[in-house]
Amino acid sequence: MIRLFSILLLLFMCETSFAQSGLTVRSISIEGNKKTKDKIILRELTFTTEDSFKLEELKKEISRSQENILNTSLFVKAEIQLIQFSEKLVDINIELVETWYLYPYPIFELADRNFNVWWQEQKRSLKRVNYGIRLNYINPTGNRDKLKLTLQDGYTKKYELEYFIPGINKSQTLGVFTNFFFSRGKEIAYITQENKLLFENFNNEFLIRRFRIAAGVSYRPAFYAYHTAKILYSDNTIGDRIAFDLNEEYFLNNKASQQHFTLQYEGVLDNRDIKPYPLNGYLLNGRLQKDGFGIFDDVNAFFLNAIYAQYLSFNKRLSLEAIVRAKYSFIREKQPYTHVSNVGYGQNVMNGYELYVIDGLDFGMLQTTFRFSFLEKEFKWGKIMPIKSFREMPTKCYFTINNDLGYINAPYYDHYGSLNNKVLWGGGFGLNLVFYYDKVLKIEYSWNQLGEKGVFLDFSLTL
Repeated sequence: MIRLFSILLLLFMCETSFAQSGLTVRSISIEGNKKTKDKIILRELTFTTEDSFKLEELKKEISRSQENILNTSLFVKAEIQLIQFSEKLVDINIELVETWYLYPYPIFELADRNFNVWWQEQKRSLKRVNYGIRLNYINPTGNRDKLKLTLQDGYTKKYELEYFIPGINKSQTLGVFTNFFFSRGKEIAYITQENKLLFENFNNEFLIRRFRIAAGVSYRPAFYAYHTAKILYSDNTIGDRIAFDLNEEYFLNNKASQQHFTLQYEGVLDNRDIKPYPLNGYLLNGRLQKDGFGIFDDVNAFFLNAIYAQYLSFNKRLSLEAIVRAKYSFIREKQPYTHVSNVGYGQNVMNGYELYVIDGLDFGMLQTTFRFSFLEKEFKWGKIMPIKSFREMPTKCYFTINNDLGYINAPYYDHYGSLNNKVLWGGGFGLNLVFYYDKVLKIEYSWNQLGEKGVFLDFSLTL
């Protein structure tokens, strides 16, 4: 008995000593990256060979590195394991399952701002549908680069080409990108009235044409810090009927065309654990943009867009998302209609106001969501799923409670609607479904201070 006790005590002491002593990473091996180059994966690790940690510290570094790899959107599964221990050395093995990289898929999408506007206000009209083909080629060279091509017809004819290389130097900190965009449409949202867009379609003519070309550089000095600088040239025209009869503010002063250069800088500090649906961490994003430099420019605007998001997990099931969004215009003069679109577009949508647009010079918004996780399961489709990468579908389900506050400052645009220049509130509850780590479906029941209620859908697909 005494001998057994001595052996157990010795084992305990050895384990304690092992946990407290320094462990050195002897080697790192990678499996499953058939297309992605090793250097892209190694770039996301918070440790390298010959680094030393205590055991608990190393486990934290492994967990964070695993999240970094998944946040590249190159893999549907990533596992990092300690495969061999000695007294002082440890070997690391990374097992990966690559996602599907080539997405040639037909375009059949709504031309309106969101599904809810099309369903309720546009009466589900199939005339307001875009169709064509879009090619998203992620990781074509194995260097995490992206090639995007869009050929679109229907409600809006659009042609776009974009290419991005994130790491052109040895340390993978510098990247370059370029974009070409052209579109034209026979219908145009020419003005806002009572916070709803009004549309014009005249004699089946093309009423709006947009051309843009852009180029820029990116800089990633650390794991979670990103800097982007770009220059753009835009050339837009509208029909004379819009410029002279329906909305002289569209480009200002009854102009039917608008040309300008744009300089843009964006800085991001992204310390979220899971970018498509974060549970912990924070995001800080600031974008400075100057439109117009006096060279045949028809715009003179200078503004800052900022986002701060905080994510907290109280336990394994309950978490909080809090997001502050804001815009401030440094040039306080009246801007064209093209430069006052704020709430109601993109991510700047308040719960309860999905059917509205609220234009102005500045805005601020606070969005909070409590989330309760009630299901976490991996579905195995087997051979009924033809794409091998998608045969295992990790799924998470959350019940949410939403609460939004916002204010839009519109010193020149109060005639666009009664929701300008007042504090707005909206909220509700919903169901959030997360598939394959980065595909998110939101079904939400929302209401606002006007007493309006409804069910609204949102689906985000990371490609």
